Parts: sequence; structure tokens; C-alpha cells
Amino acid sequence: MRGFKQFLLRGNVVDLAVGVVIGAAFAGLVGAIVKDLLTPLVGAIAMLPDFSGMSFTLNGSKFLYGDFFNALLAFLIAALSVYFLVVVPMNRLMARVKKTPDPTTRACPECLSEIPLQAKRCRFCTAVSA
Repeated sequence: MRGFKQFLLRGNVVDLAVGVVIGAAFAGLVGAIVKDLLTPLVGAIAMLPDFSGMSFTLNGSKFLYGDFFNALLAFLIAALSVYFLVVVPMNRLMARVKKTPDPTTRACPECLSEIPLQAKRCRFCTAVSA
């Protein structure tokens, strides 16, 4: 049980759990925005009251293309939101904080890890350096 406890308390597992919970809440928020705000707006422009009720029947099978349209709008809004609110700011931040090379270290020729200039052996792969 000790190993399982350590596994659960590692930062990666906790971060992933938080990400999943926030993602689920974000998906609900985006779904509500699409259903309650955007669908009526697009419906008013297209002079249709609600997309979720739009369907057609073919050989007794009912195709709800209005629900598909709502889901497509929710996906596009979520994707655009993640891109513009997470990816673009992170790329800008990473460009600003771009790591400058440390003059007291060099790259190991075998594993490319950073090792001190005076080191005779890499601490990561134990390769002998010249």
C-alpha cells in the first residue's frame, strides 16, 4: 500500500486529476454557452428558434442534425478557447523565459544532459567526457 500511496501523491497524478476536473467543468460551461447563448443567436440570425429540434426522417430513422450542430459549435468554442487562452499565452511566456545557456555547463556528448565544465563523467549516463 505504501507504493500505491506514493504513486497517488506524486505531483503528476494530482495535476492530472485537477486537469480532468477543470476540463469537465469547462466542457459544461462551453456546452451551456453554446446551448443557451450562441445557438439562439445563430438561430435568430437564421430565423430558426432552436437547432436541437432540427431533424429529418429517412426510412423511419430520425436524424438529429441540430444536436450535432450544437455539439460541433461546443467543440469549436472549446478548441478556440484552449488555443487562445492557454496555448498562445504559454508560447509567449516560454519565448520570454527562454533558457539562456549556462556558461558553467556543457552538453554531454552521449545523452546531451547539462554537466559541469570540470566534470570528467556524466552523472546521468556515466559516459566519460573529454
